[in-house]
Formats: sequence, structure tokens, C-alpha cells
Amino acid sequence: MNIYESAEDYLEAILILRERNGTVRSIDVVHQLELTKPSVSVAMKRFRENGYIEMDAEGLITLLPPGEEIAQRIYDRHKLLTRFLVQLGVSEAAAAADACKMEHDLSDETFAKIKAFTLNC
Repeated sequence: MNIYESAEDYLEAILILRERNGTVRSIDVVHQLELTKPSVSVAMKRFRENGYIEMDAEGLITLLPPGEEIAQRIYDRHKLLTRFLVQLGVSEAAAAADACKMEHDLSDETFAKIKAFTLNC
């Protein structure tokens, strides 16, 4: 399964919801990403089939190691890019929104340079 931006967003949302609530169900993802139940259901099925998540009999979603790795990578990028943009003087809301757009498209090289710069400030 190729991981596209939308798939990264789903996995990141699962991670964020887990950190916030302790458990995650599909309906939580629906609300977090403001999507329809059928869209999320189809995505969760694909993630299960491809080994990114598992769901128990009660519908609780668990990230498996491949899904956890992708989610953590994207979420770490999001947090660092938000912090970087705020340091530049961008408002928190605009920085978070822009980080969502940037987190998927920056090269590893560019992200590493931003990370090094941000950590040295």
C-alpha cells in the first residue's frame, strides 16, 4: 500500500486521538478529520488489510508498528514545524494550519535543516 497524504493524516489522527483519549474508535477519526463514516470505514479496512492498524471486537483501533512509525514521523514533523513557524512570528493557529500542509511535502534534507535550526534557537 502506497502511503499518500490522506493516509498519513488518518494515521496521525489515530495517534493524536490515542494520546488525547487513551482509546480510538472509527467515529473519533470521523470527528477529528471531519469526514464521513463510510470514508473512514473504507480507510480503516485498507489499513487493517495492509497491517497498519488492528481493530478489536469492540472497535478499538490500535496502531501496529508500521502505522505507528508513519504516524509518529508525521506528528513529529507537525509539532516541530509548528514550533518553527511560531518562532518566526506566525500566529499559533496559522502555524498549525501551515504545518499540516508542510509536514507531508518537505524533503528529509529540508526537514533536518529546519529541525537543527529550531533546536539551536
